[in-house]
Amino acid sequence: MNISLISPEVASSDSEPMIISASLKSPSVKVTERHHHSRGQLAGTLQGLISIEVESSQWVIPATHGIWIPPDTQHSLLGSHGPFHGWSIYIQKSECNNLPNKPCMLELSSLLREAITRTMTWNNSELQPEHKRLMAVIVDEISITPQVEIALPMPKDIRLLKIALALSDNPSDDRNINEWSVWAGISRRSLTRRFTNETGFNFTEWRQKLRMLKALELLVAGRPITEISLNLGYDNISGFIAIFRRNFGVTPGNYQKAMRNNHPWRNFNDTIIQNDNYINNKLIK
Repeated sequence: MNISLISPEVASSDSEPMIISASLKSPSVKVTERHHHSRGQLAGTLQGLISIEVESSQWVIPATHGIWIPPDTQHSLLGSHGPFHGWSIYIQKSECNNLPNKPCMLELSSLLREAITRTMTWNNSELQPEHKRLMAVIVDEISITPQVEIALPMPKDIRLLKIALALSDNPSDDRNINEWSVWAGISRRSLTRRFTNETGFNFTEWRQKLRMLKALELLVAGRPITEISLNLGYDNISGFIAIFRRNFGVTPGNYQKAMRNNHPWRNFNDTIIQNDNYINNKLIK
């Protein structure tokens, strides 16, 4: 189903308020067409995972993180993995000067999560000075939030893209670089050079990064660790666990347990976000 959290006109408005907040909860998969707007956008999910394409990179966003999309940047929601419960805040372009000028993944602090949650309670009240102060805190917090390298850049060369898409559909495909070069009709030397130039990773690094992002999807879906390891092409579970811990700082089991028992958005008030679209209407009159 194609969705849009707020209208294009509102998303491109640079009038007050500084921040517009919106959220959507739905049991079905959601997508959006490629678009852009003049407001900067910080987007994330309250539950599960979403995949977003920003310019030429794909990003898988767990509930612990958010993706910053600078003003006027092309992007689209590729889909949600399971039930969708996402949120976004849209920041005036004039307030984005000190924010990152390139798309990036941010590891959200508890302060930033609580501040975003608070904006969702303003639907039935007038905009007060304390609201403006909290908006300023949100902008400041985004500017100092650590960036995390979770993006998966996609190659532009049609032959390399063919390989990347095949691996995205089947991450366990363990063909070596020689076999892939024959399959795609490109020399090994060109494949190696172009893959690094176009994605910033060599072929082996890119495939491992893809598998780690797929692992996040499957962990959030509650799949067993052994099953995930096999589905991603690892010969033994210990190797998978070691690589996952090296990338994310925790074991797959601990990550899955933390997402289940200690959800980062546990204080989010579900009485505010109903089953359909919620927008902070007071702030966008």
